[in-house]
Amino acid sequence: MKSIKYILIFLLVACFCQLANAESFRDRLLQHRADKADDTTLSLPAGAKLERDIAYGDDPAQRMDAYIPNNSKDAPVVFMVHGGGWRTGDKSLGRTVENKVKRWLPKGIVVVSINYRLLPAANPLVQAQDVATALVKAQSLAPSWGANPKRFILMGHSAGAHLVALLIASPELGKQSGLQPYLGSVLLDGAAYNVEKTLKFIHLPVYREAFGNDPAFWRSVSPEHQLKQKTQPILAVCSSKTRERLACPQAQAFMDLATGFGSKASILSQTLPHLDINNNLGLPNTYTESVEAFMRSLGVDL
Repeated sequence: MKSIKYILIFLLVACFCQLANAESFRDRLLQHRADKADDTTLSLPAGAKLERDIAYGDDPAQRMDAYIPNNSKDAPVVFMVHGGGWRTGDKSLGRTVENKVKRWLPKGIVVVSINYRLLPAANPLVQAQDVATALVKAQSLAPSWGANPKRFILMGHSAGAHLVALLIASPELGKQSGLQPYLGSVLLDGAAYNVEKTLKFIHLPVYREAFGNDPAFWRSVSPEHQLKQKTQPILAVCSSKTRERLACPQAQAFMDLATGFGSKASILSQTLPHLDINNNLGLPNTYTESVEAFMRSLGVDL
């Protein structure tokens, strides 16, 4: 009986791994197609301007774009970090910025979208350091955009949400760069809040590619392991659909930990696919309204 049990477990694991690889391939194919479809020029609201490819480091990947509303003054800033499995993605893709820019620039909000060094040139810890450096640079430029350097809302999708979560959980990353206070953060269907737990159990290949095989490194880039104090308010959006249903339990555990340290941290579960968690934010829907309710709680007028 024991041998039959082990055979059944082996077959179940094998089937899951096959499914994981198939889903990973499917997700990458869908993402590639979405990237191609996203390769368009964004039309800005009347009077708005775009400052493109602002350097925050010497590497060509260390660049950011600033979308600036007309006649902005003391404006808040949404600071966006794209996803892409720590290996792909771009600051100017439509799903990263289009609906957010169309929604928030007319409301007087500056939108900054950044690139960062990617795998294999930079591991997730280096990427988080890039995010911190870009944020400090953006805060220093905020007055020239008519924005307030202390009214930033950090936002990231997927791998970008992991990098933002790691930054807010590891204040030393920001202190090394001279980070100023910010209002809060919005994590859009974040990947791997607990990297150690993710890597110890069955997972998609993209996680192993990003985090390797060293448990000590897993903990060093795991937001849940690095969080040891109160943070600014956090809203974690998670997908409850199909494969992405695993995102909500990890997000909830991270929010519970943050709450335990006295942070204001909450979950917003959505029955949307992973990519639509990013793309649909900014469209006229209850999802966008819920995120904006959180932004208003930080003192942002909408």
